[in-house]
Amino acid sequence: MLDLHNLSFMSDGRQIINDLSFTFQKGKFYAITGPNGSGKTTLSKLIMGIHKATTGNIVFAGKDITNYTVTERAKAGIAYAFQHPARFKGLTLRDLLNIALGKDHKADMRDIVEKIGICSFEFLDKPVDSKLSGGEIKKIEMATTIALNPKIVIYDEPDTGIDLWTIDPMVNLLKKEQTEKGTTTIVISHNRTFLEAADTVILIKSGKIAYQGDTRGALPLLSDLSICNQNCKVHENDGCFR
Repeated sequence: MLDLHNLSFMSDGRQIINDLSFTFQKGKFYAITGPNGSGKTTLSKLIMGIHKATTGNIVFAGKDITNYTVTERAKAGIAYAFQHPARFKGLTLRDLLNIALGKDHKADMRDIVEKIGICSFEFLDKPVDSKLSGGEIKKIEMATTIALNPKIVIYDEPDTGIDLWTIDPMVNLLKKEQTEKGTTTIVISHNRTFLEAADTVILIKSGKIAYQGDTRGALPLLSDLSICNQNCKVHENDGCFR
């Protein structure tokens, strides 16, 4: 469904992605992990078109999208959820869902709000501003992403800023969207829960794929790598790998 052919990316004279090739299949769940600075987020931004590949090609659903803009890729069916979602002063969740859905459809809104675990429908009219917590803003971004009904969706560090008790429901929702809609899901994460939920774990090291396969095969490699920041002191408690 999504083919990366000999993809490379350089910035300020440094090779960040190095001749990387991979095929993401329709309806599969992928977790991309690796040491900080290994190129994980850069790879996701190359797929979305936020960065332009130095060399190589990206083919999506049989079409070469290497030179597509972010907007053109979004229209083709690729969605991207940022590690730190944007906040929109003056807009509410209802406004964002109307934009994503392309229409004012209350039934669709109700379904989406229920999916992301918001009990009160008054939340629809909350401003998407600095007063929202990290968990709330993550739920809003996930709601708008689901409303787009993408063919492929990329989540960059979706567990950033949320409590540990939110992670399992989030993973369950992503898996449900994957199985029910055939969405190809790519998650950039260090978190063990996401890695264990994935059909395929991709370990990036120095801009290359060092491993691809199931979580069990990845565990010895993850244990040998310093995946987290040096300041992380709760690897086992939060499910994070060292």
